[in-house]
Amino acid sequence: MNSSISSSDAGHWRRFVRTFVATAIVVLCGIVAVAYAVDPYDTGRSSLFAKAGVRPQGPRTAAPSRGRDQAFDAAIIGNSHIQLLSPERLKETTGLDFVQLSVPASGPKEQFVIIDWFLRHRQEPAKALVISADESWCGQDPAMPNTKPFPFWLFSANAFDYAKGLVRYDILEEVPRRLGYVFGAKAERARQDGYWNYEPNYLDLGYATDPILRKRLENRPEVDKDMLPSDPVKGKRAFPVATKLQEVVSGMSTDLAVVLVFPPNYKNYLPPPKTIRAYTDQACKAALRAAIEGHPKSTVIDWRVDRDENRDPNLYFDLTHYRLPIAQKVEADVAAALQRLR
Repeated sequence: MNSSISSSDAGHWRRFVRTFVATAIVVLCGIVAVAYAVDPYDTGRSSLFAKAGVRPQGPRTAAPSRGRDQAFDAAIIGNSHIQLLSPERLKETTGLDFVQLSVPASGPKEQFVIIDWFLRHRQEPAKALVISADESWCGQDPAMPNTKPFPFWLFSANAFDYAKGLVRYDILEEVPRRLGYVFGAKAERARQDGYWNYEPNYLDLGYATDPILRKRLENRPEVDKDMLPSDPVKGKRAFPVATKLQEVVSGMSTDLAVVLVFPPNYKNYLPPPKTIRAYTDQACKAALRAAIEGHPKSTVIDWRVDRDENRDPNLYFDLTHYRLPIAQKVEADVAAALQRLR
């Protein structure tokens, strides 16, 4: 009898488990189907709840919407080292409609994904790309690993990859928020051109006044102590990001203007001469220049050099984040470069 009861109980449990698993799969598929239809980040994959733009949120998840916005024919790509460039000011000087697609703490891997997204969503050919190539572009790893989380699935050209990406807890929160944005008569929209001026944030944190934070500007990276060997050829490095850049640029329209910017650094972050870091920086810049030189409308703007603005501590919050006066000078250089390329 005990054996019979045990066998019966086991059968009940197996049926329960199968029913539970089947129900969970159905519920999960239902959630994904609803999320796909709602399109919480305005990727354009569904038109059932279409409304231009997204609610206010971070640039990682707002970029798909901004990147496919047909109001823009030019884009700024990079991270916080280029995000102070203003689309409005650039339009005044170039006549181009820029969107700021920079994502703080992103690297080349993420930035190439955003470039691809922007270009393949143009109904009319894009006219210009301003691409920031900071020190992260000089890495040695061909995998170009990202140091911070990034929603690659949002930008995927594969619908199944996108659907798999919807299987996450925050989608349960974002779907109702999207519906609130779509149907809310007074729902706030995130800034369309993506511009975010980080100066107020840094000022609030005391980066312009706190003596401890100001003193950090005088600290050099420890790696600057590493001197270059007598035979620099032995220290020769490959730059996989440059290889990827050449591949990407070679597929671009010859009418597209490409401006590669080496963004500004404060003087104490610039590598001292005859160090390994200085050699690597120069070799990296040369590789990146060579990567775009085959494109008929391309140029490089190098602000990662010793110049008056980069010696003024009042123009920097930290070693790599500059203030608006420098940003406006970089904008002027970009505008002049685009004028020449035309």
